[in-house]
Formats: sequence, structure tokens, C-alpha cells
Amino acid sequence: MSIRSRHGRRCHPLGASRVPRAVRGTSVARRDKTPFHPTRCKFFGASARRFPRRAPGMRIADDTRNGAHRRGPDIGSDTMQRIALISEHASPLGVIGGVDAGGQNIYVANVAKQLAERGLDVDVYTRCDNAHLPEVVQIGPRMRVIHVPAGPPADVPKERLLPYMGAFADYMIARMRREPDPVDVMHANFFMSGEAGLRVKKRVGIPLVMTFHALGRVRRLHQGAADGFPDERFAIEDTLARRCDRLIAECPQDALDLTTHYRADAARIDIVPCGFDAREFRPVPRAGARARLGWPQDAFIVLQLGRLVPRKGIDNVIDALARMPREPRRPARLYIVGGSQATPEPSRDPELARLAARAGEAGVADRVSFVGRRERDVLHLYYSAADVFVTTPWYEPFGITPVEAMACATAVIGSDVGGIRTTVDHGVTGYLVPPARATARAAWAVRSARPRGLPARAPLLHVARRRRSPRRHLSRRRAPAARRRRGRHGTAHACRAHA
Repeated sequence: MSIRSRHGRRCHPLGASRVPRAVRGTSVARRDKTPFHPTRCKFFGASARRFPRRAPGMRIADDTRNGAHRRGPDIGSDTMQRIALISEHASPLGVIGGVDAGGQNIYVANVAKQLAERGLDVDVYTRCDNAHLPEVVQIGPRMRVIHVPAGPPADVPKERLLPYMGAFADYMIARMRREPDPVDVMHANFFMSGEAGLRVKKRVGIPLVMTFHALGRVRRLHQGAADGFPDERFAIEDTLARRCDRLIAECPQDALDLTTHYRADAARIDIVPCGFDAREFRPVPRAGARARLGWPQDAFIVLQLGRLVPRKGIDNVIDALARMPREPRRPARLYIVGGSQATPEPSRDPELARLAARAGEAGVADRVSFVGRRERDVLHLYYSAADVFVTTPWYEPFGITPVEAMACATAVIGSDVGGIRTTVDHGVTGYLVPPARATARAAWAVRSARPRGLPARAPLLHVARRRRSPRRHLSRRRAPAARRRRGRHGTAHACRAHA
């Protein structure tokens, strides 16, 4: 069962006729009603709950008391025209690599780009954090970023943005009411965007789809007192799980967390793994990549790439390097790419200073290099230059960097959590390590990734990684699936490109 938009348009499937399989051992992107095969999926056991693509008699989360939604018949035409993406703290124009700028920024940018390329008009609503920013920025054909005046026009940690979501919603409502072309559907990213989106839905009646990117209760389990978000987050997420028209999960674990911790209706959950852009991420010869980066040709290079925040577990990678035996003929080195500055400055980045101190304490300061922030158009060189990519976070709703590494034919060592356990095929495209024992297991996995027979195995591993990643996570194949979901439910989703 599907819905019309409030404007009476049929919000139809706008993409290809078939969605490629999404993840290892599952058929979560198939159009049948039994998307999981528990006996084939590593994470789910025989009694695992199935997440049907849609359920007979499915109802949208309406608000009939306020006349917000009108149910419509099944969808069947091509008339969806405008989509509003809500991303309160993560602008597609943001500088990637800082504490609050990473995967969600790139995800939203790629969602907008892929949908615009398919003929949809896309507005991205994000908070104005600089008084000199224009209200509207045209970032491409059919793509606009709208800077919302909500709170001070300055950098504010995302943990402190919740009080401004009322003003954020009021601005959206006023703007949407005066725009000549109506919005057909909203796609909120992160719980605060969802809070604003629910207010808009209640007063204007536009269908709302939700991607959480991280769940508060799960985050609190892992971070405890270090989690700086207010407890109100839990109640907001409960409401979103009940009232959004569709919920987007980025991996099977994400879907299970929604049903377990938030009692979300499985019939309203779609699993759409994130993707990568093959025009950005492609393998290049390792020797050539190292030459361009100025990296030693004879070293065994371990790469860590992403935001410099404690939950990414970068200290585990440093400790793993310290446990590796020193081999003069092929010394191991760790390159850490990320941060808020292109030239690393520990005095301005507390996490960078902490990691540098950790490397010194572990006795590997001479083998750890902090590269700093790098633009996306050169990241494929870093992935291709590495012997192995390592990521050992405590909690990762999806984790796009392993997919990017595999797209560049580089082996991955990742924590056996969230989306990483879905994208990495243990022993084929990389190795999975328990997050609770990441230091010891990462050291074991790095050692096992460099046996004497590695050169003979490398071509086969590269073929497997290269075949696996594009077929299951290619951005341009994900967008048609997203359009189909937007059409069928008045919802939207596509692909991200960084974590």
C-alpha cells in the first residue's frame, strides 16, 4: 500500500525495474516480502525477525486530528517533482573531516546529486552557521542548498542544536508555503532534522521519510557518559519511529536496532545500503599512487581514514601497529587521513593531540603519520596506496569507508559491528574483528594480511573486492532504488559516500 503526496500527485517509482542485491547473504533490496534469508545471513539467526518490504494494509503515519495527511491509492505515475532533504547540522557544502562534518554531509550531497541527475528538483535545508552565507546556494542543476536561520549564525556543536529546531521548522513552513512549486516529500537525516520534519508534516501535510544515521539508545550503550546529547533524544526518536511514513535503515543491524530499541514497525522499514561513486573511487596501481603521495614503496602501509573522533577507535589501530613485529625489509607504517585542517595541528585538535600522545606511549610515533584533511578527488590514491585499510569503531550504523576501500581494491580490517559486518566478507574482502577486543584482533588481522604468500593471493582478493563493492554499493544503482521507494511511499533515499 502506498500514498499520494498532499498535493494529489502520485509519487511513483522513478527508477530501474530491479534493485541489485544489497548485502552479503541477504536479498534485502529485492522486491519480495521476505528480504532476509536468516540461514544465509551471518548476523541473523534462525529465529531472526524478517523485515518485509511492505505489508498488506500498511497505513502511513498520519495525523488526522490536524488534517495533515490524506491517504491515497497505490502509486502509478511519474509526477513526483520536488524533494526536500533536511540535514540540520551536516551541510553538503561543509568541510569534511571535522568533528561534526563527515559521512552525513557527503551522504546528503550525493543523495541530492543522484536524484537531481534523474530529473528531480532537490532542496537541502541546513542550518546557517555563518552570517556571510547566502540564503540560497545553487550547487548544481536542480540542486539548491537553503541556509535556515535557526540559532546563532556560527559553529554550534550539534549536541546543542535541539532548542533551535522549532525555528528551523517555522522557516521551512513559511518558505514552502510561498514557493511556487510544492514539495512532494521530505527526507530527514538525523533525529533533530526529523524533529523539524515532523513539525512541518503536522502543519503542511508533506510525507516524511527518516534516516537516523545513528540511534541515541545504541550510541548511549557504547559511549555512556561521553554521549553529549540530551536525554530528550530518546523520546524524539520514539516518536519518529511511530509517525514517519517510512524509516530507512542502512544495514540489517540498523533495522534490528529500530525494532528492538524503538519498537518500530518492520513493515515500514526499508534497508538501503549506502553507496560510492565509481567516478571518484577506483583502483590505481599501488606504485604509482605511492609515488604521487611520496610514500615509501617498500613499506607495509596501514591506512585509517575518516573523522578524528573517539568512537572511531583510531587508538585501536595505533595499538595494533605497536603489536606488529618490526621487519626491516618491509617496515609497517600507519597513515591517518582526516581532521579539520589540511595541515595537522595538535594544538587546535584535542583528538589529534590525544592520538599523537597515544602513538608516543605505544612507541610507534616514528611510524605513525597524521596526514590531515584531504579532498575527495584524491582519496582513491590513498586507498590504492595502502596494503590494508583498518577501521575499528565501537559503533558504526553503516561505515562507508570500507566500501570505498574495496572499490579501490584494498583489503579491509573492520570491527564486526553495524554495517561493516555486512559489507566486509570475512576472509574474502577483508577481516572482521570483535569491537571489544579490537586491539588484539586487529594486530592478528594485520599480521595475517601480510603473509609471505600475499602477492600470490592479492590478485584474487582484488578481483573479489572490486567485483563485490561496485555490484552491491554503486551509487548510481542505489538511486533508482531510492526513487522507487520515494515513489511508492512518498519517500526518498539513495547513497552516501563517506563515514
